[in-house]
Amino acid sequence: MLVLSRQRDETIMIGDDVEITVVDIRGDKVRLGITAPSHVPVHRKEVYDAIKRENREASRVRPEDIPPNAKPGGKGSTGSGGSDGA
Repeated sequence: MLVLSRQRDETIMIGDDVEITVVDIRGDKVRLGITAPSHVPVHRKEVYDAIKRENREASRVRPEDIPPNAKPGGKGSTGSGGSDGA
């Protein structure tokens, strides 16, 4: 792991296209600004891990496990914009 020291408003470049800037430092929290091309996904680690986990779970679903009348939208989708019909 490369460890770098930066102060507020200083930047780190990753390759030619990804720029990481220290935007703010407050106590033990650091705010980073990230500029990257749209084809480069940028996620917090916990979000990235959740996406990987959900993709693994989704890849285990077999077509025969999906009810024939299931609609796109996943869990809780009513197909009526969330209205309870009242």
